[in-house]
Amino acid sequence: MRKLIPWGAAVGLLCVTSPAWANPAAEVPTDLSVGSMFAQADWVVKLVMIGLIVASVVTWTVFFAKHIELRKAGRDADGLRDMFASARSLADLPAAAENSPLVRLTREELTQSADALDDREGLKERIISRFDRHEALLARKMTQGVTILATIGATAPFVGLFGTVWGIMNAFIGIAEKQTTNLAVVAPGIAEALLATALGLVAAIPAVVIYNHFARQIAAHRAIVSDSAAALLRLVSRDLSRDTLRAAQG
Repeated sequence: MRKLIPWGAAVGLLCVTSPAWANPAAEVPTDLSVGSMFAQADWVVKLVMIGLIVASVVTWTVFFAKHIELRKAGRDADGLRDMFASARSLADLPAAAENSPLVRLTREELTQSADALDDREGLKERIISRFDRHEALLARKMTQGVTILATIGATAPFVGLFGTVWGIMNAFIGIAEKQTTNLAVVAPGIAEALLATALGLVAAIPAVVIYNHFARQIAAHRAIVSDSAAALLRLVSRDLSRDTLRAAQG
């Protein structure tokens, strides 16, 4: 005759001998904050996260520094353009405009071409060549620090994805070692891995937005400089037509 086990004793025996998935609350972590997940992450994932945090700091540093630089350069360029546009000749330029690189380049070329002022078209071409080189140099200078934003915006998501793949791989290794599919065991490792992707997006999205913003500002600034160069060239052309440059150089 079979001996029956009381229902209460059977339930107690099941709880003792059942696998980890039978008691999902037994291994639920008490701290799932960002700091805790970072501290518990694999060393490779930690390096990825630190690199992305550094990239984010670089992005905002470039933003504030470049914003101040471009704002000041824009005010100066606007003022010079107005001076050049309102003057009738080179002699009418105020003293403040003499410190402009465009004016210095023009004066240098006029000095070096003092014995060739009759070749008006050649003189204009040489001045334009100087202006073109100045604009190219200015563009290289203004884009310094901005190109790194494009690099961060393009690579940060993939760096974060690498951290996520590595973290998930370690999570699956942990599943195999513990021989359990308990969500409480698997979830923390996956969460740590996904944190790397989140940090990659946090670093990449502002970098792309800021890069596009500065690209528009630099293009606008180059247009102002080009307008200033054209206005200054008109002054030279007027003085050549009036034949006043020869007296000034002499």
